[in-house]
Amino acid sequence: MNETTQLSCFREVFHRRERRAVPLVRQFVRAALVDWTCDVRADDVLLCVSELVTNAVLHGVPPGRGLRVRLYWEQAGGVLRIEVHDSGDGEVRPRDSGAAHDEEGGRGLLLVAALADRWGVGERNPGKVVWCEFGMGDVSVPRVTYPPGRLGVSDPVGG
Repeated sequence: MNETTQLSCFREVFHRRERRAVPLVRQFVRAALVDWTCDVRADDVLLCVSELVTNAVLHGVPPGRGLRVRLYWEQAGGVLRIEVHDSGDGEVRPRDSGAAHDEEGGRGLLLVAALADRWGVGERNPGKVVWCEFGMGDVSVPRVTYPPGRLGVSDPVGG
């Protein structure tokens, strides 16, 4: 009897605090999705990655520092986890829905909350980890236990 072992896949990338990090991270994530043949909502994943990295560049990364993006594909559970690590402090929360509709920006986490199956914020020393998860196809994301010390884990904020 042949049994196929499904392994977890992991990738990470580091970028300096600059706007060009956003398209570079999108390319990195797109390549991983293709290599892993992830059956996730790629357009939603790439939009959420763009929003999380943009927030890190604009608000989370102090000058002279960088950001780290980690991807974790749990094949057995069909879960893709994206983490954006930065060394900045500050609270991460979606914009108040009562804010002026004509203001530019400030809606990134609302998009992440709407598109991702789960998302949240974890602690990091220094800084924080903002993450989101996607399930295969239209399947909801089950809880997955991640290796300790490798990926930031916290309770979900929404999604």
